[in-house]
Amino acid sequence: MVDVRSGLENLDVGSLHTKQLDQLLAFKINTKINNEKYLRAHTEIEVLLSGFLRDVLMQRPENIREFAADYFTNPELPKKIQQQMMEKLNQAS
Repeated sequence: MVDVRSGLENLDVGSLHTKQLDQLLAFKINTKINNEKYLRAHTEIEVLLSGFLRDVLMQRPENIREFAADYFTNPELPKKIQQQMMEKLNQAS
């Protein structure tokens, strides 16, 4: 049965062969490892997301999509992130 709201069908266990399941599992594991490596190498992402979440929780916008679009397209955002990164670095020293 199809769940129209999610766009997903029920799990079909027999749709993949054992080798395909093994390849899928390996792909998922490698993707998670690569994502973790990327996030650790790019600490600015943590600053970016925590700033966004902080502003969302403080301002409680009615239209989150519009708020996010404005937030992430703000021309001052790179400078703001750089400043926060410098502050974070200074606090660690």
